[in-house]
This record gives sequence, C-alpha cells and structure tokens, in this order.
Amino acid sequence: MTTTLCTVDLIEALTPTVNRVLLTPKEPVNFTSGQYLQICLSQTDKRPFSIASTPKSSQLELHIGAAVADQFSSQALAHLLEKQDKQETVEVEVGLGAAQFQSDNDRPIILLAGGTGFSYIHSIAKHIAEQQINRPVFLYWGVRNEDALYFTSNMQKWASSNSQYHFIPVVQEPSPNWQGRSGMVHQAILDDFAALDTFDIYVAGPFAMAGAVRAAFLEKGAIRDRMFADAFAYI
Repeated sequence: MTTTLCTVDLIEALTPTVNRVLLTPKEPVNFTSGQYLQICLSQTDKRPFSIASTPKSSQLELHIGAAVADQFSSQALAHLLEKQDKQETVEVEVGLGAAQFQSDNDRPIILLAGGTGFSYIHSIAKHIAEQQINRPVFLYWGVRNEDALYFTSNMQKWASSNSQYHFIPVVQEPSPNWQGRSGMVHQAILDDFAALDTFDIYVAGPFAMAGAVRAAFLEKGAIRDRMFADAFAYI
C-alpha cells in the first residue's frame, strides 16, 4: 500500500448519479488492476473505491455514485469537490485488496459487474487489452436501467479490438426500446454456460449480489479459489 497526495483534476457527471473522477498522484504509486484505493476524509474516516484505470496510466480514475441516499459515496464526492474548489490535494491510500487480476494461467475469464462495480471490471478489461492477453473474456455488466450503461461505447470498442473479448450488458428493468439482454446479470451467465469450472471469475457490486453470485456459481461448478471479489471477505 502507498499513501500519497493527489490533485483532483476532473470531476464530471457520467449519469445523473455517477461521476468520473481523475486524480494525479504527487509521486508514483503501485497497484495491480483489480485493486482499490481509499480516499482519506480524515485519519479515521477512509472510503474505499475501485480504481477504474490501470497501472500504466498516470492518473487514478474512479467512478463514484452521487445519489443523495448514498451518503457513503456522496460524502466522499463532496470532499473531493471541496478539495478541487480550494485547489488542495487529497490524501489517498493506493494498492489495497486481494481480488486483483491473475495473469499466471490461460483460463478463460468472466468479468461480472453490478452497477458502479463496473470500475473494478473496467480496470481488469483495460489491462487485458493493454497487455494483449489473448484469452477468452466475457464481460457482463448488470444495471437497473439502460441509462446507467455509461461506458457502453468504450466497451464495444474494447470488444471489437479482439475476437476473444465479449461485452454483454444486462438490464434488470429495461425500457420497451431495449434490444439487449434483460433480467439479473448473474442469471445471464448461468444461462450462457453449462459449467463454470474452467473459468477465472471476477465479481464486483453490492454485497447482496456478490453473495448470490458466489452461491449460484459454486452450484454451477465454479472453483472457489478461482473466484475473486473483495466482497467475499465480508459475506
């Protein structure tokens, strides 16, 4: 873990409830795609967020929810906005978590994100492309409404960069105009694969979703040691 100060270079709305944040560390930081950082509101109040960028980037990218009801995220965002307005640095701890990308094998990969858990999946997918890793990758992104698919064009470009890469958005409550997959995102995976024992599986999203995924995937043959999610340590 590295503790450093960062400038707040950008805060922009991706949707009415999700903001993209770019931080530039004052000194080099080390992390692996799939790890997270903590924003230090104080020495006793530290808020974890997945890093959406890869170690190759000079900036740390975050996707932070801004819903008023979500005080955990909205208070962190307010802290960052205040630092940006005052042109002050923010303290962060980088390189946390144990669900980082595993590059030591050739197993096919399932990347599963619920909501803004996408930022974790995005870092891994982007790293796979940067390193030209030629393994089958199936990226499933589940959201409640299709308006929440804020990085669809980016992921379509990612999928088109390699015939091994596949992007499958899944909308829980689609509008009549939605032409893609619908329902629960983990059910889409269960429907698509007869067994999951050959896959490395990476999961990010609400704890309730992570718990349901773990139970359902283990029943479908997934190997527990080849399933990665920081949420598993708490549920």
